[in-house]
Amino acid sequence: MIMKKILGLAFVAIIFTACSDDSDDTDIGNWVERSVFDGVPRSNAISFVIGNKGYMGTGYDGDDYLNDFWEYDIEGDYWSQKADFLGKERSSAIGFATNSKGYAGIGYDGDVELSDFWEYNPDLNEWVQKADFGGGTRRSAVSFSIDGLGYIGTGYDGENDKKDFWKYDPATNEWKEVIGFGGNKRRDATTFNINNKVYLGTGISNGLYLDDFWEFDPSTEQWTRLQDLNEEDDYRIVRSNAVSFSINGLGYIATGYNGGAIGSVWVYDPITDTWEDTTSLEAYVRQDAVSFSSDNKGYVLLGRSGGLYLDDNYEFFPNEEYDEDD
Repeated sequence: MIMKKILGLAFVAIIFTACSDDSDDTDIGNWVERSVFDGVPRSNAISFVIGNKGYMGTGYDGDDYLNDFWEYDIEGDYWSQKADFLGKERSSAIGFATNSKGYAGIGYDGDVELSDFWEYNPDLNEWVQKADFGGGTRRSAVSFSIDGLGYIGTGYDGENDKKDFWKYDPATNEWKEVIGFGGNKRRDATTFNINNKVYLGTGISNGLYLDDFWEFDPSTEQWTRLQDLNEEDDYRIVRSNAVSFSINGLGYIATGYNGGAIGSVWVYDPITDTWEDTTSLEAYVRQDAVSFSSDNKGYVLLGRSGGLYLDDNYEFFPNEEYDEDD
């Protein structure tokens, strides 16, 4: 019995400390643990931010698909449960916010991919169904909002990986396809916004991790390919199931999966189109997490590490010295 306990503790320690070999901890960049999520630990949830509140819901807890929905007070550091998402329970859905409303939809309910799409009003704490996603059923897509419009693209429709993008106008409740993305098909990619531009990268297709990286300009609806995420000896950021956020004009890609869960974090400078490693997440390595990005704050929370589903919540301070005791 004692030997079994020792082996079990060793296994947990390995999960906790293991990080991807593509990033080493640096002296600058510090993670601080915040209020643990009040609900069920989960992966593949949706998230968005409205004002100083982060919202998170749906997902998968290892047994069940979920539709509960929660609010995180970023300034107060506490959680409150809100009205359940009214669509089917699901994972691998999308979420974004624009014009003080939140949006969630598509995903996977354990049997089929979905196409429904919903609007959340935080003032009324109400969900209202909107026009189905214009690109049809899918899961594991990316989403973002910019200039008062929402976008959904890439993903998996149950048979094929996708590379199309669609624009949603909340004023008209209409979808329109956006032509011109020259990247690869993919699922489980990630995006972040900096200075009215959107950056997209990572993901997987046909068993291959992708290293192309793209900038989207909403004023022209044009995609521009930037330096790849695999630049010889300088950096290698290929992965899927990662999260991203932006702080003070820089973008961050964190955690994910590449043959195993990853804890490494990389920072992107759009002025020089270059990447540098920063302090890895000071917690369990993980995939399928969610992130919040608000003003000058960035958070990584939830997800899973192997079969362990997580409910922790960490804030990143990019200019603080690393402190292992936080």
